[in-house]
Amino acid sequence: MEAPVNNSLQQFKNLVGTKFQLYNSLFTSLPFHRVEKTGIFLSLFLLHCEEGYAKGSSPQAIMDSFFEQYTTYRDEQQKTDLLFRFVQYAERQVVLFDALEDAAFRYIRDLQGTGTLRHLQSEVIQEQALEQLTDKLKDFSVRLVLTAHPTQFYPSEVLGIINDLSKALISENTAQVNMYLQQLGKTPFFKKEKPTPYDEAISLVWFLENIFYQAAGRILSFMKAQFPGAISSDNGVIRMGFWPGGDRDGNPFVNAPTTLEVAAALRGSIMKCYFREVRTLRRRLTFKGVENVVAALESKLYRNLFIPGHIADISSQEIVDTLSAIRKTIMEEHNGLFVHLVDNLMSKVEIFGLFFASLDIRQDSSVHEALLDAVAQKTAALPDNYASLDEEARIRALLSIRQAIDPGELDNQLHQDSLRTVATIKEIQAANGEEGCHRYIISHTTSVLNVMEVYGMFLLSGWKKEEMTIDIVPLFETIDDLRHAGQVMKALYENAEYREHLNRRHCKQTIMLGFSDGTKDGGYLMANWSIYKAKEELSAISKKYDIDVVFFDGRGGPPARGGGKTHQFYASMGRNIANQEIQQTIQGQTISSNFGTVDAAQFNMEQLVHAGISNDLFSSREVTLTKEAEDLLQSLADAGYMAYNKLKTHPYFLEYLDHASPLRYYAEANIGSRPSKRNASAKLNLNDLRAVPYVGAWSQLKQNVPGYYGVGSALQQMDNEGKWEAVDHLYQHSLFFRTLLDNCEMAMKKSYFPLTAYLAKHPQYGEVWQMIYDEFELAKKYLLRLTRASELMGNSPIDQLSIQMRERIVLPLLTTQQYALTRIRELDAVPGNGHGRETYEKLVMRCSFGIINAGRNSA
Repeated sequence: MEAPVNNSLQQFKNLVGTKFQLYNSLFTSLPFHRVEKTGIFLSLFLLHCEEGYAKGSSPQAIMDSFFEQYTTYRDEQQKTDLLFRFVQYAERQVVLFDALEDAAFRYIRDLQGTGTLRHLQSEVIQEQALEQLTDKLKDFSVRLVLTAHPTQFYPSEVLGIINDLSKALISENTAQVNMYLQQLGKTPFFKKEKPTPYDEAISLVWFLENIFYQAAGRILSFMKAQFPGAISSDNGVIRMGFWPGGDRDGNPFVNAPTTLEVAAALRGSIMKCYFREVRTLRRRLTFKGVENVVAALESKLYRNLFIPGHIADISSQEIVDTLSAIRKTIMEEHNGLFVHLVDNLMSKVEIFGLFFASLDIRQDSSVHEALLDAVAQKTAALPDNYASLDEEARIRALLSIRQAIDPGELDNQLHQDSLRTVATIKEIQAANGEEGCHRYIISHTTSVLNVMEVYGMFLLSGWKKEEMTIDIVPLFETIDDLRHAGQVMKALYENAEYREHLNRRHCKQTIMLGFSDGTKDGGYLMANWSIYKAKEELSAISKKYDIDVVFFDGRGGPPARGGGKTHQFYASMGRNIANQEIQQTIQGQTISSNFGTVDAAQFNMEQLVHAGISNDLFSSREVTLTKEAEDLLQSLADAGYMAYNKLKTHPYFLEYLDHASPLRYYAEANIGSRPSKRNASAKLNLNDLRAVPYVGAWSQLKQNVPGYYGVGSALQQMDNEGKWEAVDHLYQHSLFFRTLLDNCEMAMKKSYFPLTAYLAKHPQYGEVWQMIYDEFELAKKYLLRLTRASELMGNSPIDQLSIQMRERIVLPLLTTQQYALTRIRELDAVPGNGHGRETYEKLVMRCSFGIINAGRNSA
């Protein structure tokens, strides 16, 4: 294995490292004011930062000495002008690096190696497992749900340039590369206005059209060709989900008209993809008995797409039937010529229908509770005393709803809109098909009542019980909620009316588990272990009640939010955890970093498909954890939780984060339509603080606390208790534990404490900084002992080198951001001395874009 890794590492150095240096020299032609000087100054500044931090200097001291030694600038405006030019330059360096990595992807990753479909094919042949595979594929699928969480800092225009730049780099067309770099120079990287939820949706539709449409089609076509008869036409294996325009949890800007608008955009987008492909087909299928059928299909798609006022008269089934007829004619009369093109399009129609991606609706349980209290006060649909009834009585009242109500009878706009949204789902299903919108997710689910409240809302909106084509999905997030999830689901399965509903939904229950809030609440080890245990318990309970349970994982980009090497997590699940489908959210940057090109998307989707299938089919499947292993993991989680809780409850913990990081500027960065806090109160509160700004602020501080804090303390405690041999054995034999710690190493590799070392001496926050630094060093010591490596991520040399190079590009931005934050604090310390504050605030935010983009999965 060593040779391929070394070979790939050398390829990375050649195709990314060397080319970055080469093309970086083209940046002198960027259309910026005095750009030549900027490039030279930035190179000097980077070296100056590295030398300064090595000597223990603060960002302020490094900045002051740089201007003193290398420039004649003494005026504050001259200095900040240069710093803004540094930001512009570094942002484009990050884009160049992204494009180079995208271009090199197929040469660095083994696209036919471990975890790919080619690998699956050889395993199926070797194990003679085609029959078992056919059985597994009856209902197995991977659902990737694109979310609107604001961690995507590239506008769609820049994404397009990265895509084109990668192609030019692959073909080594230097003149074209130069032009695209100049285009980058003239293209704004940040949004002056906050995007609307519809804007967010359209920017993610770009990925559906340009990436997932091709990649998912390729996967299904390959599987059909290699495993004939194994895949039924009603299971496309890959499914796409979509949250922008549907997720209204904490986002007051998402309403029923937005949801309808986004659903229409998704339908229009997939039909455009079909129309383009059918037009291409016409150039090849010029045969008798085929040409006229293809032309008729093209005309029908055209009418449905482009003629104003045309009443939709096409269905996905009609497209499939037409393509099947074309296929039959080609096979019977034209020697099967170009039949693969027809098959490819059929695969896409089977996956995407007329909905492209299934639009999920999500809202917080507290909104539903308040809405139903208002319904009881304002209408006769619920008893007057509804709010004072116990849980059982309220559930009975909800199940007794016999009439729809007019949302206009309610005073509160949010309540009106919540009911209109439920009614809107019917419209979307009529236009896009049932799969276009069939899930309602309830954030902060803590009881059976929370689920039945949504069931009652559907009855209030005119849905008939027997025609309720909707899946109600509880979302369990905090450590406490995860512990009680089993009791909630058991009681829910025992509710006769809800059980009837599940029977009509093919006895399938989807349960969402949130990684982000779990980590914020209980720390890295406890969150991940609590979710593992919840899955075990929920799998057993669901099996007992003959329910097929499907877990939907709310994962973010970084390990702190359930990200990292997610396919390894799925491969590591024991046999006692339900594995019918793999469903997870793909957020912000993770979309562009893991699925930014068709090759990368196909590779990463194949890894997930392989993880889910091989888990069931082959004897190599991760064995269920032993009682001893579970006890050890519980002890580790408890010890990690204690350490994290001690930090979390420190009186200056949140104040420290607010003081040292750009946390307060997240809401002003105009990267997403959602507010950064659930509650608009001025006081900073961990419960109200959203996971994205929380984790993102730590990543920009280069301390990444949620990604490792408590791991060192937990491992030390086991060592002190004489359990090190057992921990070492667990690491060697459990893929789950190994993946957990591998991802933890990634979070630590992206940390850089010299940046904030000046805070160690701070009278108020020095103690918090020291606690974090000590925990980092402790975790590092024990992880290196476990991995038997000399440095963090030593066993993943390509990823390690990529991180090192990216971190070096952004070191000037990190220094500039910390310098700007220091200047703001200095100005705030003098009453009435706010002059220049706005410039520094803008500098903080502009630095954020480059830092987050370079991290690729940092929020």
